[in-house]
Amino acid sequence: MTLKDLVETYNLEVVSGEKSLDRDVTGCYASDLLSDVMGNSTRGDLWITLQVHQNIVAVASMRDLAGVVMIGGRRPLDETVKKALEEGIPLLASPLPAFEICGRLYQAGLRGHV
Repeated sequence: MTLKDLVETYNLEVVSGEKSLDRDVTGCYASDLLSDVMGNSTRGDLWITLQVHQNIVAVASMRDLAGVVMIGGRRPLDETVKKALEEGIPLLASPLPAFEICGRLYQAGLRGHV
């Protein structure tokens, strides 16, 4: 499944990274603790978070994540968008709460990691 598939199916807003929507999404990781994501996410995961600051881009890049979904209608800070463009990290936004978007992604066949 690609980011483009998820954007179209779940009406996610592409905040940045339109050119990288062909990335494969192999799983999901939901957390708001950067250290948790650094230690437990895996390459190709789609990260679900309420964080909007530029450190999310650094973590996503370091872990080679497929992209980041900011939940609950949150919008990234301007410096976050700038950093994401520089690093090539897709940033997506959803008005849904974390529980609901995670449930929908699970129904789509994506799984988390322990």
